[in-house]
Amino acid sequence: MTSERYNARESEPRWQRLWDDKAIFASKNDDTRPKYYVLEMFPYPSGRIHIGHVRNYTLGDVLARYMRAKGFNVLHPMGWDAFGLPAENAAIERKVAPKAWTYDNIAAMKKQLRSIGLSLDWSREFATCDPSYYKHQQKMFLDMLRAGLAEREKRKLNWDPVDMTVLANEQVIDGRGWRSGAVVEQREMSQWVFKITKYAQELLDALDGLDRWPDKVRLMQRNWIGRSEGLLIRFALDAATTPDGESELKIFTTRPDTLFGAKFMAISADHPLAQAAAAKNPDLAEFIADIKKIGTAQEIIDTAEKQGFDTGIKAVHPFDPNWKLPVYVANFVLIEYGTGAIFGCPAHDQRDLDFVNKYNLGNTPVVCPEGQDPKTFVITDTAYDGDGRIINSRFLDGMTIEQAKEEVAKRLESEVRGNTPVGERQVNFRLRDWGISRQRYWGCPIPVIHCPKCDVVPVPDADLPVVLPEDVTFDRPGNALDHHPTWKHVTCPQCGGKAVRETDTMDTFVDSSWYFARFTDPWNATAPTTPAVVNRMMPVDQYIGGVEHAILHLLYSRFFTRAMKATGHVDMTEPFAGMFTQGMVVHETYQKADGSFVTPAEVKVEIDGNGRRAVLMATGEEVEIGPIEKMSKSKKNTVDPDDIIASYGADVARWFMLSDSPPDRDVIWSDERVQGASRFVQRLWRLVNESAEIAKA
Repeated sequence: MTSERYNARESEPRWQRLWDDKAIFASKNDDTRPKYYVLEMFPYPSGRIHIGHVRNYTLGDVLARYMRAKGFNVLHPMGWDAFGLPAENAAIERKVAPKAWTYDNIAAMKKQLRSIGLSLDWSREFATCDPSYYKHQQKMFLDMLRAGLAEREKRKLNWDPVDMTVLANEQVIDGRGWRSGAVVEQREMSQWVFKITKYAQELLDALDGLDRWPDKVRLMQRNWIGRSEGLLIRFALDAATTPDGESELKIFTTRPDTLFGAKFMAISADHPLAQAAAAKNPDLAEFIADIKKIGTAQEIIDTAEKQGFDTGIKAVHPFDPNWKLPVYVANFVLIEYGTGAIFGCPAHDQRDLDFVNKYNLGNTPVVCPEGQDPKTFVITDTAYDGDGRIINSRFLDGMTIEQAKEEVAKRLESEVRGNTPVGERQVNFRLRDWGISRQRYWGCPIPVIHCPKCDVVPVPDADLPVVLPEDVTFDRPGNALDHHPTWKHVTCPQCGGKAVRETDTMDTFVDSSWYFARFTDPWNATAPTTPAVVNRMMPVDQYIGGVEHAILHLLYSRFFTRAMKATGHVDMTEPFAGMFTQGMVVHETYQKADGSFVTPAEVKVEIDGNGRRAVLMATGEEVEIGPIEKMSKSKKNTVDPDDIIASYGADVARWFMLSDSPPDRDVIWSDERVQGASRFVQRLWRLVNESAEIAKA
């Protein structure tokens, strides 16, 4: 006699053991059925899975089971994005080894994931910190180095002088290191880069073919790549005002039609002209030092107060030799973008308008909206960036914006100074090469050797992997690999002399930019991929993950797949045929009178005549019910999947995730609705059992 109630604690582990014993979800590479590859973004082993993981993996699992039932050979693997700074922080704070911390977390999270009942092929599991994985990553780095897709170059970087490491732009907060609180410096340092810019146009064009990607993700990538057509203009400089008799200043602009609205020139603090001027002007040198403290993050620069320093240098307007424009060093111009110099047309650019309003430089509108009287059209605090007719621009007056752009381009292309046209049409990209060097220990070692005689020497393929030493200490700031007494000291493979290893490790985005290809044959010990297998199983038919990865991870993966094709490891360019970004799991917050937050597990929500109220179960103290927000440790509005599975079972948790909200929308976690999902599962159980009894009769 079947139980009248579904007993998840008894039933689910039994079925999960049966699945494992029979390897039901293991896919075979020699299976002749049509393939279907479904993949969720693999997790970082932080130690616990959260309820958002449950939703993400449940969505993929449903699709995997559906396609398997339709007769496809389904590849549905799981692994671990295991390198990264959190492990080093744990090593420092808990006095444990990063490796031990990472693998302990993997074991704990794997146990949790198994309890959810996912149809995963665990036989393909790997962690990116396994030497058997990053050995092949090092091989591909060397292949890319030989193919000209990896280079070493000097760059302006954010440097934390206390932690002694480069910081990503996102790790600079109000000009200070996110962890140390130290004032960040900008340093020019040599680092390794991947030449993603070589594929800028191809990456942009190929977005049109990704018709199973969300439009918002494709738009974000378009904007990040940032293709712009414009004009390179060589402004003559008044040599009498320049520090060393410099004669011209190059700028790239997408709005040559607004040249007659120019009020100033602005150059980056790192521009050679700014450096030359600062060498002779201590006040300018001090100004440059101050503005460098905000780092290089575009978001910070965009929101910071616009600041400038008048160098005294004058630029000559290209259409009027008597029109001199002041040249400022400005904190909103970066050397990495364009030429590191701009001309400012404040009437039609809000950033430029904020600048001239601060320094009383005035503005002249040169584009007038249709239907507006040019004689009365003025700009005060809001720039006009819409369409219209050209005004106040001499020979351009009355033209459309496009007509004016064309006329300016023709005239400046035909004007020659020193055998070179004053104007030249160009295409620029916002995209910059991918800097992969990180001054940290827990990452994939970059397989090169620095020799005083031979310069940079690749590690021979036969010597891979370059394995991280485990006997490192974190008692000093900076990269533990630099402090290791023996690891970095080696013999040069070319001359046999004394040399040192590269102690920078790779950005962890490299690890996640090809793992999906490795899943197709993780047993290959001699090569990153098995071409016959990867070319049959790839691309991923359905990739699932958060929209927060729309730019970096997804763009880097698209580049890396192209690099793998160029170096002979795959025969495709796009890694993901379909992309789906799921909504988040959100929960209301609960806050005590002292401002501290408490977890949902500590709270009982009651409904009375005055509506909903929440009290602490331990004390009866009333707590404030706050807004519904993304689950976070700081707000303590998280739900532990283990508690839900222990109380209701995995089927209930999975059913709630699928039924409560469309998969691309946020799910508002609610104990009441989880209980509703539980009642549905019980009704389904009874229906099946009653039908079985009727069938027997």
